[in-house]
Amino acid sequence: MKSEIVEQLGQVDLLLPSLIAEGLAANDRVKLRLSVLQAAARRAREPNGPRFDLAGECRAAGIDHVALETLVNRASLSAGERVSAPGLGSIGSAIWDDMAAMIRAVKAGDAAQADQALTRLSAIQKAAPFGAGDDIALDHVTRLTALSEGEGDTLHRLIMDLHRALNRLAAAHAEESVAGAHAYALLPQDRPAVEAFMRGVHATEKLKFGHPGLATMATRSGGRLTIQNDIGETDAHVVVIAVSADTVTVTYTDVHLARAKFFTGLFRDFAVEWSGLERKSASGLGDDGVFYLVSGRLNFDADSNRDDFLESVGASLVFLIDWNKARKVLAEWISKSDAIRVLAWAARHRIGHRAFLELGGRDFVAAAVHHATPARIGFGERLDRVLGRDAAVDFLKAVLRIATEALLQGSSLRLARDRVEAALVAHLERVDRTLLAIGIRQAGLARDIAAGIAHFIAERRARRGFDCARLTERARRIEEKADRIAIDARGEIARLDAGRGVEGLINQMENAIDELEQAAFVASLVPTEVTSDLLDSLSDLCAATVAGAEAAAAGLAAAAEVPDGHRVDTEDALAAVGRLIDAEHQGDAAERAVTAKVLTGEFDLRTALSILELTRALERATDRLAAFGHLLREHVLADLSA
Repeated sequence: MKSEIVEQLGQVDLLLPSLIAEGLAANDRVKLRLSVLQAAARRAREPNGPRFDLAGECRAAGIDHVALETLVNRASLSAGERVSAPGLGSIGSAIWDDMAAMIRAVKAGDAAQADQALTRLSAIQKAAPFGAGDDIALDHVTRLTALSEGEGDTLHRLIMDLHRALNRLAAAHAEESVAGAHAYALLPQDRPAVEAFMRGVHATEKLKFGHPGLATMATRSGGRLTIQNDIGETDAHVVVIAVSADTVTVTYTDVHLARAKFFTGLFRDFAVEWSGLERKSASGLGDDGVFYLVSGRLNFDADSNRDDFLESVGASLVFLIDWNKARKVLAEWISKSDAIRVLAWAARHRIGHRAFLELGGRDFVAAAVHHATPARIGFGERLDRVLGRDAAVDFLKAVLRIATEALLQGSSLRLARDRVEAALVAHLERVDRTLLAIGIRQAGLARDIAAGIAHFIAERRARRGFDCARLTERARRIEEKADRIAIDARGEIARLDAGRGVEGLINQMENAIDELEQAAFVASLVPTEVTSDLLDSLSDLCAATVAGAEAAAAGLAAAAEVPDGHRVDTEDALAAVGRLIDAEHQGDAAERAVTAKVLTGEFDLRTALSILELTRALERATDRLAAFGHLLREHVLADLSA
């Protein structure tokens, strides 16, 4: 009665806040009822399909879900391609009532638009009659629920237009602004919740970098506070938060299933119960005409828990803007799952991806690849195949961080690109380290063979038996393994166009292993009885060979850290080179001592030849290791000059 009197007095503006609240509540209800109608039609066509659960959606809209679920699950297809279900007529009547409430609210602020909406609604009702009985034609369901129907109008489209009109009215006629949210009809106890949500929005909204979106409205409707944020410009991209006495319900819709899953994953620190993602149809939305709805429910026992969650939801929304675009760009360089992993990391660290897109997205990375390493990464080549999966992910994280810092600090695009190029070069240097690690493995294999020969000599000096065949077989297997490693390494070097100095190191170590494998073979032919003075000199030669292999491994390990600029690593690498040269000199001296003893002594032919061949093979191995040391020194000095 009071509202009618106020309308008669021409003071409609006094009713506007409550009318808008009623219109927005009707919007929630009518969208749910259209979903029910759509689900009933799908159930009628597919009676053996899964049962439909509407509990989460009904709870958010303030509607009892039992009757609606019964309606959907008992829907059937009758003659004439008509959907029948108990209570379907009541759904139709309720839909028209909700539409009347929305139009009435719009009329209070924009009579012309409301009149136009009434005309459209009348035409839709005439074209798709619904509500007189518990059945409806299948094609009428499409006419009501589709976003577009050829050249014709649809109820779904009218609802979206009215919703936009209500949002504009709410923004223009808000009773107050609460921390930047357009708010009306709030109770005093609603303000802390709205302020918490807006703290989150304000904490991250700078990361949208001029992109439209994140406008927030809050209203008290019935027994709950409702907070709505527009996120971005996509029609079906909406989040609505309902706050009651002890529960927060988040209803989220999205045309991208992956982004909807991403959204729910942002709140793992909270005990949110998420409903299953519901797939819904709407012509004109997304690539395949569907969108997805997910509802989350958080029960809280203290306002602090509620506010922490609301703040987290508000802070998360900026990371949904252009999310799919960023995912597609990143997926050109790494796998889709890793692209999502990068975006999740960027959201957790409040870096985001909008700056990355603003600075060019793919072109931003491509420019760094072109300028920093044009020969090492081919056009269209994925970074995870060049840098490795983890390194590529880390690099792209750095790219997103650099882009965000550049826009926040107002630095130049050129400087940002330079920083990205430097990050890429650093990761490519890590690739070189990976190749050097292959050399370390080779040096370890060389030591294994040399140590085996040294053990053979020690056992002979102690006059103990030794399985020479086993020594030979083990050396052969190690040499074959080292060959495979070297072949794979050369393939990687060619593919990555890595420094040829690394290839030289690997080749020299392979040559040393070949000599050691030959030495192991000859050792198996040495007679059991050999004089102790010969064995003593051979022991010195084996010790020099083992020391050389150990120095090579240590030198490579230190050289891998030289690009980081640590002086101690440079000194360790060069010291290892010195030990390699010393090992060669010791090997030369031991080889001459053995040769002199053989040539001046009285030994049988088998002993003399086998000892000389063993000595020369070991000495050649120390020569190869010394040559490796010279190449290692050049590699270290080249890194220092770079």
